[in-house]
Amino acid sequence: MPILASLPGLNLLSSLPSNPPQNDTTSSTPSPSPPIPIPKYPPPRSRNPKTNVPRSNPALSIPHRRSNYRKPVQKGVISTDGDRCVIVGENGVSYKLPGAPFEFQYSYSETPNAEPIAIREPAYLPFAPPTMPRPWTGKAPLKKSKKNIPLFDSFNPPPPGKKGVKHVEKPGPFPFGKYPKEGKTREEILGEPLKKWEIKMLVKPLLSDNRQVNLGRDGLTHNMLDLIHTHWKRRRVCKIKCKGVPTVDMDNVCRHIEEKTGGKIIHRVGGVVYLFRGRNYNYRTRPQYPVMLWKPATPVYPKLIQEAPEGLTKAEADEFRKKGKSLLPICTLAKNGMYASLVKDVRDAFEECPLVKIDCKGLQPSDYKKIGAKLKELVPCVLLSFDDEQILMWRGRDWKSMYRDTSSNLVPVKADILSGIDNSAKSSDDSGTPDSQRVVSSPKMMSLWRRAIESNKALLLEELALGPDALLDKVEEFEGMSLAIEHSCEALVLSSEDGSSSSSSAEFKGGSYSEDENDIYSSDDIIDDEYYDDNSFEEVDPSIPLGLLPVDNIAERLRRESK
Repeated sequence: MPILASLPGLNLLSSLPSNPPQNDTTSSTPSPSPPIPIPKYPPPRSRNPKTNVPRSNPALSIPHRRSNYRKPVQKGVISTDGDRCVIVGENGVSYKLPGAPFEFQYSYSETPNAEPIAIREPAYLPFAPPTMPRPWTGKAPLKKSKKNIPLFDSFNPPPPGKKGVKHVEKPGPFPFGKYPKEGKTREEILGEPLKKWEIKMLVKPLLSDNRQVNLGRDGLTHNMLDLIHTHWKRRRVCKIKCKGVPTVDMDNVCRHIEEKTGGKIIHRVGGVVYLFRGRNYNYRTRPQYPVMLWKPATPVYPKLIQEAPEGLTKAEADEFRKKGKSLLPICTLAKNGMYASLVKDVRDAFEECPLVKIDCKGLQPSDYKKIGAKLKELVPCVLLSFDDEQILMWRGRDWKSMYRDTSSNLVPVKADILSGIDNSAKSSDDSGTPDSQRVVSSPKMMSLWRRAIESNKALLLEELALGPDALLDKVEEFEGMSLAIEHSCEALVLSSEDGSSSSSSAEFKGGSYSEDENDIYSSDDIIDDEYYDDNSFEEVDPSIPLGLLPVDNIAERLRRESK
């Protein structure tokens, strides 16, 4: 160190050089790269782009169902494709195809009566085009099969014991000596009307069977027609179970089922319908319909709820809606329930109150709006609101009672026939006696009482101050009279001049009336217009056989005297 300090021009405390020497890049080693590359994110997109990028595929430009596509339409043809066209009319949107027996619709039974005012999608036919080229699959077309598969013929079904073939029911039923024959019209295919024993034979095996066609909120749809014919391929009767909105008007559903399928409803229990295919039905000659490939969007219909409904001002309608909030609903509708008695319940409720409310909690908005539209036409009534999942209705100014006597009827309180009667509504007798207390009864109950008294099924006790013995005598006397009326029948007895009598209504032989062989099947056995609706198929004979009643003894005595 002393030697270094003695050297001239060397300063140990001098500062570092201002410009450090540059590093030699050729000699230095490169820095190692990171193990995971740093991701490069694209720039954020602007929420409000100034320019819309056109889509390359034209199929992507078709409006979606949730879009605000609205195209006003008028009655008539709105789109054509050769002989095929889309029509807007009284039945909504329908599709006309060449050679079709009727105009096709998505739903035949649940279409509103009002004409649509707009459509939510372009007017396209939901069916396959008449000619479609085979798409390229990379393989040559298959050669035609050498096997000749015969068409299914209901008149020549496979034998019941054939292996690998499901059970197929033969046409019929037919009386002895008759066979199936080809038919073109509906009457020819149905054949003669079924008797009651034939209906029982056809329906009884299907009561506990779950092979059925389910009819839901859309009602009778187009593709359901082909499904019913598929059931008829192997069975004579098709079981259809209806639930939800269509059950409000079951007669409308049954009418459309018979018109579109060509069958006959032979039995109906609640929402379950049994559809008979016909005695001369042949699956080979059935009508064949094209399959609907998708569900068309529902058109736009006029609003059901108006600010000032029919016969009301806006102030009156708002007052009714305000009162309806505190009104108790007459019933609560369950989801996918059976609403066959709903129209009758609403009509009965209008007899007591001008406003009626129905609770629809849990149902979809489209469901209870359809129910409200049906009630508006069937009751009829005026819809006020659908708020809080409830249907509020007003009976209207032109409402008329279902019963002839609409005045307040007075019934003694001591009778206590109607449970839950309003004891607060009391009035004194015209004579002014304070002890005679009377209450107001509904006209429906009065009509039922009057009908029961006229048919001798009820007895009106005028003397209310009867003792136990006197009351028991009255009851026994009425019981004997009602039984005699129930087990007796009308008869015409003509008396001759010499005092002898003869019965001209029927000839009595051996304890039974003789009938002509041609009258074995009475008119009651034939089902013409009304649907056969009987919950029990076990029909039993009368409990008391002929010959054991006093009326039978009188007829026997008159027969002997006439000889």
